[in-house]
Amino acid sequence: MTNRTPLLLERLRALPADRLTGMRRGIEKESLRVRPDGTLALTPHPPGLGSALTHPHITTDFSESQLELITGAHAGVEDCLDELGRIHQAVYHAIGDEALWAASMPCELPPEDQIPIARYGRSNVAQAKTVYRTGLSHRYGRRMQTISGIHYNWSLPGVTTDQYFGLIRNFRRHSFLLLLLFGASPALASGFVAGRPHALQPIGSGTHGLPHATSLRMGRLGYQSDAQSALAVSYNGLESYAASLQEALTRPYPDYEAIGIRDADGGYRQLGTTLLQIENEFYGTIRPKRVIRPGERPLHALRERGVEYVEVRCLDLDPFAPVGIDATTARFVDLFLLHSLLTDSPPDTPQEIAALGRNQDRVASRGRTPGLRLERDGAEVALADWAAQLLDELAPIADSVDAAHGGRSYRDSLAAARAALAEPAQLPSARVLQAMQADFGGSHTAFAQARSALARRELLARPWPVAEQARFEQMAALSRQAQQRIEAEDRLDFEAYRQDYLAPERLRV
Repeated sequence: MTNRTPLLLERLRALPADRLTGMRRGIEKESLRVRPDGTLALTPHPPGLGSALTHPHITTDFSESQLELITGAHAGVEDCLDELGRIHQAVYHAIGDEALWAASMPCELPPEDQIPIARYGRSNVAQAKTVYRTGLSHRYGRRMQTISGIHYNWSLPGVTTDQYFGLIRNFRRHSFLLLLLFGASPALASGFVAGRPHALQPIGSGTHGLPHATSLRMGRLGYQSDAQSALAVSYNGLESYAASLQEALTRPYPDYEAIGIRDADGGYRQLGTTLLQIENEFYGTIRPKRVIRPGERPLHALRERGVEYVEVRCLDLDPFAPVGIDATTARFVDLFLLHSLLTDSPPDTPQEIAALGRNQDRVASRGRTPGLRLERDGAEVALADWAAQLLDELAPIADSVDAAHGGRSYRDSLAAARAALAEPAQLPSARVLQAMQADFGGSHTAFAQARSALARRELLARPWPVAEQARFEQMAALSRQAQQRIEAEDRLDFEAYRQDYLAPERLRV
């Protein structure tokens, strides 16, 4: 028992069972489409999947070749994963001989300028989405944008905006544990780092990595930005968070001013020259979110109506799970978020924010190093000791959630985490390296290609009722009709639309 346990137990007892059963989660899963030989599919978004602009469950992320599969919000973990599985099935029945890449770090990529940027149609909102992605390509490069992961959206009834920000601060303090337990990107295809500085080592055929890495996706080669590193965004409340983002969304940034908004031929290079083009460009392990209305800026929605849920962004694709995540992981994330909500959450400081960044990098690149130490409260503590303390604090939460739902699935999830912490060879990052070396000559590409093909076979072998097929066909047709309506209703030219959308007053209430 830690000195925080009595207060945690008191708050747990005060939490009615119906609030615990009211917990909701939804999943967004990114994956690259690949050809049978494991290279990036350069085909357009498959017609059978409908419109990437308006389909409720199937869209694209950065690239035309990068699908994003989106579930609804579910009270049950199994229900959420069942829906994610059905969406995968719909995709596989529409993409012919292509597969979804099973790893977070990308497949063998074509030259940078041949990675296709996603297209959404002729409407202003569609053009804005493509221009935003074009801006990302100029700012960070297309290779980085092909990295894929799981986003876990989570809410609990009765949580206030201030409480969600307390959750976010604690999540950021302890998210190293999720990288350790679920990081699954310790290696990558060597071509990904060709021509750029890195500290990786050759570890197999056409493969670079680090022997004790957990998640290269969450390290310096992943979604990192030197420009954004100067953004010491405070999570001490909505007002300070919004003020930080407002500054980044409205202040021109010299390097991006040099890129320019349009090229010599009048084509768009980016949406704007500010540090962030739009809110989604801000990278982080977790975000406060609110469902937005058509045309509304996300920051305005947060300021006007508060935080509705949080989006966890630090989960790698699990190459050993056909849909990229399993129920054991999802339940652990539920426990972790409840712990972040229920434990004291002091204000953050610029010094702590900097230390958290260093901790993240250490665990991403060296998380399984025996004796690794992290920074906590101005001192160093053994990662293993800190992780064990957190798992101990999760135990009463697991008991309470199981009591509310029945069964012992949350306690089993916690037990699996304890076993993996006790035997690091069980961690996904270690299993990836072991499988690469044992079965694929040390090749990350061969390993991921085999896992992708296996997931494809398993998902195609699942029953696919005629009614389910018809339901997805109807969704695709309705999405195409919705795209056509949006295109027909445009009244502004794109430049007027762009300037109106980016107007600073649209960020304020």
